[in-house]
Amino acid sequence: MEVLHCLPFGEARPFGRQTSVQAQIMKYTTRTGNPANMRTDCLVVSRARAREIASALDVQEFVDHALAQTPKGIAVIPIPTNIKNLMVVPGDDPEIDDAAFRGLARRAAGALKNLAVRNAVWCLNDLDVTERDVYWKTRVALGALSDALYWYDDFQSKPSKDTRIARVGVLAEAGARTGTALAVKHGQALDDGMALARDLANTPPNVCNPSYLADEIGKLADGNTVTVEVLEEERIEELGMGAFMSVTRGSRTPGKLIVAQYRGSTPDDAPIVLIGKGVTFDTGGISIKPSGSMDEMKFDMCGAATVTAALAATKAAELPINLVSIAAAAENMPDGQASRPGDIVTTMSGQTVEILNTDAEGRLLLCDALTYAERFKPKSVVDVATLTGAMVVALGSHASGLFSNDESLSDALVAAGQTSGDRAWPMPVWREYQRQLKSNFADMANVGNRAAGAVTAACFLSRFAGKFKWAHLDVAGTAWRSGGAKGATGRPAPLLFQYLLDQAPA
Repeated sequence: MEVLHCLPFGEARPFGRQTSVQAQIMKYTTRTGNPANMRTDCLVVSRARAREIASALDVQEFVDHALAQTPKGIAVIPIPTNIKNLMVVPGDDPEIDDAAFRGLARRAAGALKNLAVRNAVWCLNDLDVTERDVYWKTRVALGALSDALYWYDDFQSKPSKDTRIARVGVLAEAGARTGTALAVKHGQALDDGMALARDLANTPPNVCNPSYLADEIGKLADGNTVTVEVLEEERIEELGMGAFMSVTRGSRTPGKLIVAQYRGSTPDDAPIVLIGKGVTFDTGGISIKPSGSMDEMKFDMCGAATVTAALAATKAAELPINLVSIAAAAENMPDGQASRPGDIVTTMSGQTVEILNTDAEGRLLLCDALTYAERFKPKSVVDVATLTGAMVVALGSHASGLFSNDESLSDALVAAGQTSGDRAWPMPVWREYQRQLKSNFADMANVGNRAAGAVTAACFLSRFAGKFKWAHLDVAGTAWRSGGAKGATGRPAPLLFQYLLDQAPA
């Protein structure tokens, strides 16, 4: 059912974007016809196409001179026609590989961002990419544009003047219009979901708490294909989720289990379940974190944000599957009600856990959410979490860590990552690592020793995933950027959406 929430007494709505779920800022469309005859602020083309257009518009000498000045870089050439700017990407190779095309797409998208135009037409699909079709090329292009053209300035008192690009058309040439149109539909769906995920994660933690997260996810409910149910703490306790409650008790803001269901197939079709860690701020609890970069712990809910994004994209793309998205939302705060190292809690599964470190809280939320997922009799379950710093040490920011109890599921996620460019790397969940979770007083401890911390965290979760095909994505290194580019990336929503596309019937 759709559940509406009121803010706690005395808590004011912030200024800023209030319709992040429903707003569609960037619009992607298909365009047909001769690109030389188009009216646009910017036409993005290959060098070969640029020469054809220059000849047709009688600006050949001018364009040739500009290209000669920039043989390896992107050339932006103002021309006195209905095409205000011609953006020409480098390279005249007859065929390029995946990495080269992704690189060109990223560079072109970055140049469009800096050009400050309101609309553009993308004509790079005539580039030949080894063993890739127009659908793939269009999806890559739109992914690069979504990443580059996203912005977030909701909490600036004087937001920058809005000169940002609002519409990009993709040239759909004869013989490839069906593939281009489908790619644009899927690219728009993912862009909307990614913007939602990034908005939620970038929102400051004094605003984006579990109640706010429930409100925003609730906006996806339409009374038809999507329903949203929010389990409050009273219900969470009734279900025996002692691990979940051990995390949220230290916060004055109640935790919530937010369950969104998308029904795009028949009722007897088993759903895929996505579970996201939604710690809207993580102080570490009694095992408090160092103060340096603690502001980035608002990103500890990126798992919940991205599984929500995947459901939103699935809805927009109208995929013929059933999908459940579960956001395990809580704050991890160190007040007098907070868990102490040495506490023992009973999980929904009946297994007991000795809490040795209260900063290993995400797995305590997720283990109860995994048990809750059993009721859906799922086809597969994928949990997503910014779970361990050890994952950052292992893989950096290039790939998410992938752990699974099922080889076919692991292979499907790896393949989805390769296709989408949002890669994951398989990691072990071997029995030998389970020994590190031994407790003298409970069935298990919530942490092992310092060695292989990401692996032992996955081993902990695996103890609650024995009744279904399960995978765990540790996205601590990929979900956000630090430094001057600080902000949520929206990953691994592209991987998740591609996995869902791959699971949908043809």
